[in-house]
Amino acid sequence: MQIVAGLCLLLGSALTHAQNNFTISGNVTDKMNGETLFGTSIFLKGTTIGAITNEYGFYSISAPQGPYTLVFSHMGYKEITMEVVLDRNQKIDVEIEEFSTQLDEVEVTAEEPERAILRKPEMSVSKLNIKTVKQMPVVLGEVDVIKSLQILPGVTNNGEGSSGFHVRGGAVDQNLVLLDEAIIYNTSHMLGFFSVFNADAVKDLKLYKGGIPAKFGGRVSSVLDVRQKDGNSKNFALTGGVGVISSRLAAEGPMFNDRGSFLVAGRGSYAHLFLKLAGEKNSVSFYDLNLKTNYNLNKNNKLYLSGYFGRDVFNFDGSFSSSYGNASGNLRWNHIFNDRLFSNLSLIYSKYDYELGIEDFDFDWISSIKNYNAKYDLKYYFSDAFKLDFGISTIKYEFDPGQIKPTGPDSAINELQLDKKRALESAAYINAEHKLTDNLTAQYGIRFSHFNRMGGQPLSEYANDQPLVYNNTLQFYQRTDPIGETNFKKGESIKTFSNFEPRLALAYQINDYSSIKLGYSRAAQYIHLLSNTSSVTPLDVWTPSGKYIKPQLSDQYALGYFRNFKDKMYSLETEVYYKTVDNRIDYVDGSDLIGNNTIETEVLNGESRAYGLELLLRKNEGPFTGWISYTLSKSEQRTFGGNAGGPGINNGDWYNTPFDRTHDISITGAYRFNEKWSFGANAIFQTGRPVTYPNGQYQYEGISIASYSDRNADRLPAYYRLDVSATYKPNKRPDKKWKGEWVFGIYNVFNRKNAASISFGQNFETGANEATRTAIFGIVPSVTYNFKF
Repeated sequence: MQIVAGLCLLLGSALTHAQNNFTISGNVTDKMNGETLFGTSIFLKGTTIGAITNEYGFYSISAPQGPYTLVFSHMGYKEITMEVVLDRNQKIDVEIEEFSTQLDEVEVTAEEPERAILRKPEMSVSKLNIKTVKQMPVVLGEVDVIKSLQILPGVTNNGEGSSGFHVRGGAVDQNLVLLDEAIIYNTSHMLGFFSVFNADAVKDLKLYKGGIPAKFGGRVSSVLDVRQKDGNSKNFALTGGVGVISSRLAAEGPMFNDRGSFLVAGRGSYAHLFLKLAGEKNSVSFYDLNLKTNYNLNKNNKLYLSGYFGRDVFNFDGSFSSSYGNASGNLRWNHIFNDRLFSNLSLIYSKYDYELGIEDFDFDWISSIKNYNAKYDLKYYFSDAFKLDFGISTIKYEFDPGQIKPTGPDSAINELQLDKKRALESAAYINAEHKLTDNLTAQYGIRFSHFNRMGGQPLSEYANDQPLVYNNTLQFYQRTDPIGETNFKKGESIKTFSNFEPRLALAYQINDYSSIKLGYSRAAQYIHLLSNTSSVTPLDVWTPSGKYIKPQLSDQYALGYFRNFKDKMYSLETEVYYKTVDNRIDYVDGSDLIGNNTIETEVLNGESRAYGLELLLRKNEGPFTGWISYTLSKSEQRTFGGNAGGPGINNGDWYNTPFDRTHDISITGAYRFNEKWSFGANAIFQTGRPVTYPNGQYQYEGISIASYSDRNADRLPAYYRLDVSATYKPNKRPDKKWKGEWVFGIYNVFNRKNAASISFGQNFETGANEATRTAIFGIVPSVTYNFKF
């Protein structure tokens, strides 16, 4: 009640202040293609009054009556200045023009002017904007926005060539990944060599590493919010590229008599064709398709329909096959009630499924997770000093952990269907951005989430409610046999959870070139990825919280200092953070996750913590630009035996998580030599990933058996590599419609064999124990031709 009363007082104060103001509102779009622009800064010159466009290009600012100079500013675009007399509410739509009409590029920059960044109470956020030339060197010449994120502070990869990512010591399943608001459960193609995001179809994206806004929920580590292009509403355009492993093509243009636009982007690989020509029996391929269209009903109503479909197919020597993929769709309705109130209603579908076939045993394994999501978000611009976001959402989950189907008449495998699980996650939130003084701005809010584990399947019962117990005689954890089961009907609740999730961020602008920021956020996560591997694989199984598995709860604190140097030519961003996660599960030794109908018999409940220092020094202007990123961090976990008894994992002491990296350094540079040639380079060093090595052996019936050290007590060798690229643009005529470029790259210039894993075994010829290092990539040259028409 105190919180509600406080909000009412703030709202009353804001309404009183707003009554004396007039409002300017409208939309900001790209002059060339009509794309709405997210993150454009609009301000009244000579004042501290301003706003930032939302995800759909809408803005609203309020100020007292009088004459003003209105400025529209967006990184990479020409600034627009106009004189306005504010004596009534006005609607001003603006088209702004790029400085360059070159090909698109992934550029890691802040979109707002530095003054807006310093004042905005938003921290622990990284932005990528799809803009001019794709210069960042990557493996096999394929531009990848997730790999671009991995060279920023606080973000690491799963291993060599992987598209998965860890944020501030968090696990892969603790990242909420959204593509046009639809949840993406597996972000990789070809087991991690490519990501599912086609750069030609992406407009912009934001990674929230901490200080997550109240409108997001369901994950405890980060939110990656990716937005697709709307489609060129001015002219028909083609964009594409031909690479060593894959090619891509995107088409976009106006439709519905210029009241809307469309985007169709496809990408596919042809590595399997080369393998077949080489006489190789193995085959690997992927494809994806991005679709989007929009329609303007009138000036206040707009409809969007977007979708994504992607698939990977593997076949190994005809004896093993695998297929997995994502599918999503979103129908959105933007409605502008008036010049202060903006709303977005979304109906979303998302599915991830995977299939495994083994010819020797004549069976197929099929599993999936589906969700249906309805959400309604609103934003009210009370005044320049006070803006309010609020909304509701609900997600219905359907988990199919696995179905085994015999494929041959002689199959020794019987058909098996693991118990399907259902759940409903609902939430309501309210969040305010409040300019308390000219120098101090606050963002505060609260999210209330509710999770209902639904019936529709039997639930095993155990003696003393203990699915796992410690055997003191044999000194290991063992499964408990069920003593019965309870059948829950569809719609019946098995277990419910509710959590309040407060969020707070403060930004104090010390002067025109520096500020400090402080943030706190609490988040709840109700679904869990069951995996005892270091990175996402197609066979990972998702499961909801319930009677035996509790939701994860995180608390994160962050403090940052931001400064510009030499008239904004250089900038420095520093942050320290501390994060704890309760109810983080881990797996007992010898756990079996695949085809297991009683996952609760394999896990123990624990807690994790992560803390660190992040530095980002950037050079923003001139022919040479780039940045140095450094992260010093620690990520560890503690797992007690609890009610199951026993010592837990590593005797209940803190141990490294599989994604702990003490040092992570990245140096990225881009040099524009002349109009035809530009160059780029990445240099990366990381502390080796934690692993568990054997520390001894014993003989049993003539067989050498290893004993192991404490979990994650050892590390792989340190990881480092250097990548370079060169881009050549043969066409200098800006009036020519066809624009092309050649991108030459070398991944891992020094051919370092970085260890993806180290395995131990006995040489049967010599009898000696041996360690074998597995490296995925050595030096990899590539060439890609990109074009735009």
